[in-house]
Amino acid sequence: MAGTPEGFTYRLRKNGDVELLHHNRPAGVLRGAAAARFLVDVENSDPQELMARLTGNYRHGNERTAKNHPRNRGR
Repeated sequence: MAGTPEGFTYRLRKNGDVELLHHNRPAGVLRGAAAARFLVDVENSDPQELMARLTGNYRHGNERTAKNHPRNRGR
């Protein structure tokens, strides 16, 4: 099973952009309509999962398979 995402926060900039942070490091910026949609969606869903999906930093479900692949076994 995939773990739940954690460590994501966001900041609303003065110009209306939304800056996504992962462990206090910049992970992405949303501008315009995407920023407005994010601010609505963050109230209605799990904010950690939403930010992980937007930044592309979330589990895909194949980590265990990749770990057991022959080229990765010695690591």
